[in-house]
Amino acid sequence: MEESEEYIIDRIKQCLESSSHDSRNDLIDNILNSKKIFIYGVGRSGLVGKAFAIRLVQLGLKVFFIGETITPIVEPNDLVIVVSKTGETMSAIQTANIVGRVGATVAVITAKGSSKLAHASNLLITMEADSNNTRSELAPLGTLFEDTALIFFDGMISDIMKKLNETEKNMRTRHAIWV
Repeated sequence: MEESEEYIIDRIKQCLESSSHDSRNDLIDNILNSKKIFIYGVGRSGLVGKAFAIRLVQLGLKVFFIGETITPIVEPNDLVIVVSKTGETMSAIQTANIVGRVGATVAVITAKGSSKLAHASNLLITMEADSNNTRSELAPLGTLFEDTALIFFDGMISDIMKKLNETEKNMRTRHAIWV
């Protein structure tokens, strides 16, 4: 178990260090300047997207996950963040193409910068955490991409908090209360 944890942490750190800070800052600016933010992903990528959506809601932003029954329509100037390791998931590509035609900004988080989904984006962030995963038994399937994306998103929260003058105390007032 320790070998796997060390491997995953090391690969995530390498990927985050090589990612573009300009793209990260562009995504933060788009988040702050959008009336509504929509997030989409399938499977574990979708779960990572939902985790990010929760934090953005706790920051007081208007955030929705595409596919939920109460999600409103995407309109021009909204931001749609699509998370997909392969960038070839058909529903993700269709979503990006449709909302792009509506006039929304499409931000894509993927491991494949040459994918169909990447080509449908206005803002592309590539996380090739497992492009040379020769030790897949230590991090099977999309583990490295998903974990990297989760840490990438969580790492942005502090910067967004500062720009919004938000505190953890304020965020707690928007935190779900389970009874």
